[in-house]
Amino acid sequence: MSHALHPAQIAVLNAQAHLPVVAGLAVKFAVTVVKWDTRRKTRRSLKELEPHLLRDIGLDRFSAQAEATKPFWQD
Repeated sequence: MSHALHPAQIAVLNAQAHLPVVAGLAVKFAVTVVKWDTRRKTRRSLKELEPHLLRDIGLDRFSAQAEATKPFWQD
């Protein structure tokens, strides 16, 4: 059983103005980790898409490969 918070729940926590400093830092850290994990998974999936699916989303193989090879911490 996973006790991890869903990204939407983390975003709600992050928007809270009354969090103690340490809790606020912890939430910001969690938000960053979730973003990085999402990018990593998305880029890995993008690298494996078939050409016809890339065309469906408006990308060519070169653009998809360029995005897929970016490190997870880069936008």
